[in-house]
Amino acid sequence: MLSIVKSMSLQGLEGFLVDVQVDVSAGMPNWEVVGLPDATVKESKERVRTAIKNSGYEFQSRRIVINLAPADTRKEGSFFDLPIAIGILIDFQNIKPQNLEDTVFIGELSLSGNINKINGVLPMCIEAKKLGIKRVILPDENAKEAAIVEGLEVIGANNLKQVVDYLNGNLKIESVSTNIEEILKEKHKYTLDFSEVKGQEQVKRALEIAAAGGHNILMVGTPGSGKTMLARRIPSILPDLTFEEALEITKIHSIAGLLSKDIPILLTRPFRSPHHTITINSLVGGGKIPKPGEISLAHFGVLFLDELPEFNKNTLEVLRGPLEDREVTISRVNASLTYPANFMFVASMNPCPCGYYGSKDKECTCTPEAISRYMGKISGPLLDRIDIQVEVSQVKYKKLASEDRIETSEEIKKRVDKARKIQLERYKKDGIFSNSELTPSLSNIYCKLDLKSKEIVQNAFDKLGLSARAYGRILKVARTIADLDGKENIEAKHIAEAIQYRSLDRKYWK
Repeated sequence: MLSIVKSMSLQGLEGFLVDVQVDVSAGMPNWEVVGLPDATVKESKERVRTAIKNSGYEFQSRRIVINLAPADTRKEGSFFDLPIAIGILIDFQNIKPQNLEDTVFIGELSLSGNINKINGVLPMCIEAKKLGIKRVILPDENAKEAAIVEGLEVIGANNLKQVVDYLNGNLKIESVSTNIEEILKEKHKYTLDFSEVKGQEQVKRALEIAAAGGHNILMVGTPGSGKTMLARRIPSILPDLTFEEALEITKIHSIAGLLSKDIPILLTRPFRSPHHTITINSLVGGGKIPKPGEISLAHFGVLFLDELPEFNKNTLEVLRGPLEDREVTISRVNASLTYPANFMFVASMNPCPCGYYGSKDKECTCTPEAISRYMGKISGPLLDRIDIQVEVSQVKYKKLASEDRIETSEEIKKRVDKARKIQLERYKKDGIFSNSELTPSLSNIYCKLDLKSKEIVQNAFDKLGLSARAYGRILKVARTIADLDGKENIEAKHIAEAIQYRSLDRKYWK
């Protein structure tokens, strides 16, 4: 007897439909899984066999052949356990014959028959809805996540017996629903706030500009000057996520297995801060079947690399492509997948190995060769992709002891939101959302300079030896400063301030 049960699989961020075809026939007891299954899928026969027995059903000694169609696409993961078990139980006549054409089954079985939580449910359910699927039966722990997809009946079950009883009409399971509008109304309050940072007004200004235009930023300063403290507060001044952005972030984190059952959708911008020992695969993504790395997990958020020169130079160099393209393509023998990587790159570093080169408070003990070698770990092409460079100095005691009122993140965020709205309106026909995404052709349209501004840029080029890419970055930053100032055109003061954020090239990278 042949039964066909529908399931889903993943290819990158996209789900695709899989027909689990189960044929049970007389003959020597045997079990075969075909259709390009990986090792996890092949191992499912032991999990399924034991789960069926421990759920109270007799496992008949028959010849079982399971085909996962389409057979020319690689299948991976343990979420085919449930559909395989359902197909077998239909053939064993433990489940009444019924129309399951519009139903998808997803879930991993434990040996006891319980259905375990799986990764990647959201992108699978989104694709299932597009393909006309009306109902999805999956682990109860994934139900809230799946219920984000409107128009899909979501049935969460704890074990195999519950699913069988539900299909036979012996058990009623209410479909799970998620009120997206109510969730989106909830405003997340960050525990970290810029009002906690005393002094550093110049750095706060640079971070405000970076947040307003989505620019990459590098902070250079002595140990203990507050670089990390400042960086960790950047998400508190970034614009709120739109529903579309939240959905895309949630899809990536779902695939990576970073969602909890109580949080169906992420409402805050990611802040990823990997350690400097991170490998290339962990940073950009990889594995036999490529999975998203830190740069994709930081999508629509912040990727913060603390102590930048401590990272392996080859690891840093792979950032160059994603910083330009805002996506990363990972090629393997089994698959070539593209993941989004539209993040705000924030980095911090000391100016030398001991950390006190150029400091007025403490003498540097490093040799010129050691300083040159240390700073040389950051290549010119990578520096060119960082829009803003700012020096972070030690805060004096007078500032630390001051009881003057400090501007809050909420006040800064209001200005950032206003500037972002200007950019969204300006670029609505160009397919971009912020000044950092401006192409050279769009810069020619939206970043025109008057005569005085051109003279300032000319002088900067002669003195600083800027590259063509650096020139483009200056224009983008100047455009953001003008937006924060509420000006339609870039003025001389805007371009002058933007050039100041490129001055560290001459000081530290001679």
